[in-house]
Amino acid sequence: MSEKRPIIALDFPSFEELKTFLARFPKGEQLYVKIGMELYYAEGPEIVRYVKSLGHSVFLDLKLHDIPNTVKSAMKVLAKLGVDMTNVHAAGGVEMMRAAREGLGQGPQLIAVTQLTSTSEEQMHTDQNIQGSLTASVVHYARKAQEAGLDGVVCSAQEAELIKSATADSFACLTPGIRPKGAAVGDQKRVMTPSQAKAAGSDYIVVGRPITQAANPLDAYRAIYEEWNR
Repeated sequence: MSEKRPIIALDFPSFEELKTFLARFPKGEQLYVKIGMELYYAEGPEIVRYVKSLGHSVFLDLKLHDIPNTVKSAMKVLAKLGVDMTNVHAAGGVEMMRAAREGLGQGPQLIAVTQLTSTSEEQMHTDQNIQGSLTASVVHYARKAQEAGLDGVVCSAQEAELIKSATADSFACLTPGIRPKGAAVGDQKRVMTPSQAKAAGSDYIVVGRPITQAANPLDAYRAIYEEWNR
């Protein structure tokens, strides 16, 4: 089994902070990074082109959710940037997800957000008026994403095993909310360590502050990398 790279969440407010952070890694170290809304909206497509020019893989985390034609058109634009992975909200429905797949093409991976890892079951009940269990909602969305031809979902590592059982082993589970043992949980409610996520069936893990805010990001990254691949 080939080794897997943890995905580093580059949740910085500016291009300069991103450049400073990436410069702390050895030249030639090919990372897998997540570029989210804050950075993309601040700097635009150029930020993706820059990171790709350094040889890194990019998960562009924009969580598109709109009418099918609009999402399809947006995905055509993102495909031209050479992103390796991007996503939509599964709540947009099967038709929207199929349109996203068509717009993006078959090269990059396309995944769907089920329930955000910051969402508790109580919040799902009161804010979304979904009265079943959080787990049932996540599994339902995962099945719909697979039906639409997507490659996987964003979910909590705690739900990965159930999703695999409900879909297919090849259906990918990307799990944020990953924290090394002893790290601050922050605003995440459903968290696991890298080794726990691996045992639960996660295919990709996303780690942000434990790496980006570490005194030595390279050491922090390598410790998580080793635990993830152990």
